[in-house]
Amino acid sequence: SSRGSTKLLLLIGVMVLGLAAAACSYATRLWHFYLLFGALAPVGLACAGSPILNPTIMNWFAQRRGMALGLAQTGGGLSFVFVFMMESIIEGFGWRTAYVIMGSLTIAVLLPIVLLGYTFSPRDHGLRAVGSTDDTSKSGNTEAPEADCTTEEKWTRESGLKSRPLWLLFVSNMLFWGTGCYLILAHQVKFAIDAGYSSTIAASTTAVFGLFMVIGQASSFISDVIGREATIFVASVCTGLATVILMFLGPGSGVVPLYTFSVLFGIGAGLFAVCVFVGVADIFYGRHFGLFCGIVTAGMGFGGAFGPWLGGVLFDISGTYRYSFLFAGLSFVISFICFFLAAPRRYTTIKRSRATPA
Repeated sequence: SSRGSTKLLLLIGVMVLGLAAAACSYATRLWHFYLLFGALAPVGLACAGSPILNPTIMNWFAQRRGMALGLAQTGGGLSFVFVFMMESIIEGFGWRTAYVIMGSLTIAVLLPIVLLGYTFSPRDHGLRAVGSTDDTSKSGNTEAPEADCTTEEKWTRESGLKSRPLWLLFVSNMLFWGTGCYLILAHQVKFAIDAGYSSTIAASTTAVFGLFMVIGQASSFISDVIGREATIFVASVCTGLATVILMFLGPGSGVVPLYTFSVLFGIGAGLFAVCVFVGVADIFYGRHFGLFCGIVTAGMGFGGAFGPWLGGVLFDISGTYRYSFLFAGLSFVISFICFFLAAPRRYTTIKRSRATPA
């Protein structure tokens, strides 16, 4: 997206998302929800979500991008508080009213923020990114500067689409979030109930996951210190251990292992959710970063459409969730391998070497 169109895209996204949610209050058939929440709402999220917001954050921060993006994404993790509010509204006023309030709040809160507070790049106002030593803002140049690119030359649209790192990151995000996290999130409550936990305790695991996902996102600043690959390794270990714990839960296990699963799972998911896009920025930051970020985001959506369904199929065939969770665990392992092979560390090394005086 160009600088002139980003605010327009955000405004369109906010309006589509809010109106789609509000329109669900008039739904009388199942296909109405498929159309509004399954088709229109994702369009709004695409226009007002990470394909626009992640490049914006990268533009404003030349350094400490892990910390910046992590703090920004904690808003997504905190959204579970909004879920509790909607549940209370449904109980008091019904689900149709809840959809109207959800859509109205989306527009009423986000529209003024975008109109009054959003700027795609600091160069639009003659400013520098945090930590930048680039002087192009003084000359009035609004093109992405050479110093902001982490490779030996700027990525073109064609070279980026043909590059191996882009598709490795696509697969990494698809496996970790799509066929890993979404599979488990879709089935964890039912599994916990089948394992003998009360419905209240089983449902509370989602809230615990959301809370510790925020902590994981906020902790992603460690990627600025230990590197992206090491942080993704920590995330994979956390989600892998959580999956192992989940596989062996059963009657009499108690609540400690169940909540330990939620804590580890949330931290790992939060770390990965931030670090994968910082890795994309390390490699592809520049004129077409929004496109490449959107492609990697699409990997999560593609896997999310497949993972929960596969988890259900494996359960129907075997009568147990063990094989479903085993598949999710393997997804985390392969996801890390793909991210490691994409190797953001190589491109940050190039950037540092170019910045070092001869």
